[in-house]
Amino acid sequence: MFKINCLNPIAKIGLDNFSDEYAITDNYEEADAVLVRSASVHELDLPDSLQAIARAGAGVNNIPLDKCSEKGIIVFNTPGANANGVKELVLTGLFLASRDIIGGVNWVNSVKDDPDVAKLVEKNKAKYAGIEISGKKLGVIGLGAIGVLVANAAMKLGMEVYGYDPFISVRSAWHLSKYIKPSKSLAEIYKECDFISIHVPLSDATQGMLNEEAFKMMKNGVRILNFSRDSLVNEEDMIAALKVGKVFKYVTDFPTPKMAPLNEVVAIPHLGASTCESEDNCAVMAVSQLMDYLENGTIRNSVNYPDCDNGYPDNAGRLAIHHKNIPNMIGQFTSALAQENINISDMINKSKGQYAYTLVDIEIPSTPEIKQKIEAIEGVYRVRIVK
Repeated sequence: MFKINCLNPIAKIGLDNFSDEYAITDNYEEADAVLVRSASVHELDLPDSLQAIARAGAGVNNIPLDKCSEKGIIVFNTPGANANGVKELVLTGLFLASRDIIGGVNWVNSVKDDPDVAKLVEKNKAKYAGIEISGKKLGVIGLGAIGVLVANAAMKLGMEVYGYDPFISVRSAWHLSKYIKPSKSLAEIYKECDFISIHVPLSDATQGMLNEEAFKMMKNGVRILNFSRDSLVNEEDMIAALKVGKVFKYVTDFPTPKMAPLNEVVAIPHLGASTCESEDNCAVMAVSQLMDYLENGTIRNSVNYPDCDNGYPDNAGRLAIHHKNIPNMIGQFTSALAQENINISDMINKSKGQYAYTLVDIEIPSTPEIKQKIEAIEGVYRVRIVK
């Protein structure tokens, strides 16, 4: 029986997919796996029982990846499951950035009880006029699941779309419209585009990437959309750019004390993936990945270990080995098993950076003694008996 703990409420449609071999527990300390959305795991200890964490969403900044990796804990996310929901909000952001819709609505609410409201509207509506997005240039930075959808949709709305992603995946490339103009540099995006929408993960390389240096390259009056992570933008530099009109409007899904009060900022309360459909899709995907890992050792959409699939374990035994990505690890595994007269029927090894993962199918049932033999090898983080 596998015990699952939910650190956030998880959509029932996902939890209902667990079989009778799973039980939901309120006790985090005894969990074999954890499902989480936005709750922080950084402040929590990682119990020895914990084998996997599944984030029902794309970002994993709330999870201590290095600590998990060194304990052999797989961290999953659900890329693409909430992409359409975020895309629709980004399109909303495009319109909010092009016209002062919110300012106009707020003004109407302030005069709605005036008997001459219709006349007042005609007199004051010019204050809230804006521009049309059709024919304008949009730069999409990051062409993952969300960025591709945004680029394609904006192109269909009549925008001239530039896309930048030096690490674009084959899958994203297949889905990207041939009418999107590929940019070879961020400088081209900054120089050419009237609107810029950023869709990259937060990392040391991307933190604060929209800064004073970047703003200097942009058009005067550029409109910027950030539905990825607040820290991609240097706040002090953004405030300075807004003050002088270099940036005309900043639309963000991440309100902060410095940004939220500014008239030039449209701050949305982190609604990107907050749709019933997105939450359902993420929950279903997260649960599916957890079950496949716990039952078969299969890894799909892990952010800290490599994807690895050796199918259903139809041999007598299967071991899942989490270890350092260094020379001679495989040789040590095979030697240790050979010393015990154990024949290997199948094996697959994958690596990701400094971490590696090996599935070993053997011709006898896996036992705690076999597990301990492999665990004794230096460089091994965890050995799990799958079968």
